[in-house]
Amino acid sequence: MYIVKREDAGVTKRYDRVSAFILSGGASSRMGKAKGLLEFGGQPLILRIARLVEPLVSDVTAVGSPERYADLGLRVIEDPQFGGPGERTRTPGPLAGIASALTATRMDWNLILACDLPYLTAEWVDWLLARAKDSKRQIIMPRTAGGLEPLAAVYRRECAERITAALHRGIRKVTDAVEEFRIEVVDEHDWRHVNPDGRVLRNMNAPRDYEEAQRWLEARHL
Repeated sequence: MYIVKREDAGVTKRYDRVSAFILSGGASSRMGKAKGLLEFGGQPLILRIARLVEPLVSDVTAVGSPERYADLGLRVIEDPQFGGPGERTRTPGPLAGIASALTATRMDWNLILACDLPYLTAEWVDWLLARAKDSKRQIIMPRTAGGLEPLAAVYRRECAERITAALHRGIRKVTDAVEEFRIEVVDEHDWRHVNPDGRVLRNMNAPRDYEEAQRWLEARHL
């Protein structure tokens, strides 16, 4: 297994009281295939993200289909359904993934990441976790020109119960579910020194986004 448990690693991690979870249970209908399995830099994107954050945190877990990622050697937890009987066949959304992660974790702070962040860097993750380490808030959430970024944020484990309750009430939008938490919002100008091109939190929703990310990666290696 690629992702080693903290107690087995024998190496002190910079944030050894933080777990990381990569949400990968979405339908990817616009992309046409699972975004986490898209080849990027010679490996599936979800594995690239896992390898990027693993040196910093206690452990890394994917949240999604164990069958889909079984061949990658990732630790995976299933993304359960929430809500009433009429919702059982629906693909779990990101809020369900967050609830699953925070219910499963043993750590107080938890890094939640989408699986479609091709521009993510270890430097940016390091900066965000350092911010969380000194915070008294319940969530550290970035904000870009596009709005809040709940799928590249850090959550305290104590948020699990209220997020799960919101799911059972039928709430599905992450920002609606967390609006009453104590949130420290960090803006792009706060991290410009570790991301001068402003790309770090751009995700991929459609094939053209994937093609753009591939061109960006190729240009970096010229």
